[in-house]
Amino acid sequence: MKITRSTTLGEILRNYKNAEEILLGFGMHCFSCPISQMETIEEACAVHDLDCDFVLSKLHDDLVEKNN
Repeated sequence: MKITRSTTLGEILRNYKNAEEILLGFGMHCFSCPISQMETIEEACAVHDLDCDFVLSKLHDDLVEKNN
């Protein structure tokens, strides 16, 4: 699965077992919130004032590459 700006947090969490740990490292703590299942990584980065490209790079390096 490729993670893009439009990938939802729910999709990331369902597809990658270590995703929560990485996202927590960026200060994203609201995984139990129902909106997180529909919120895109781009929207979450905007809410948390994070550079989306950096977060996507980290997710890709730590999740996608290690699972291929």
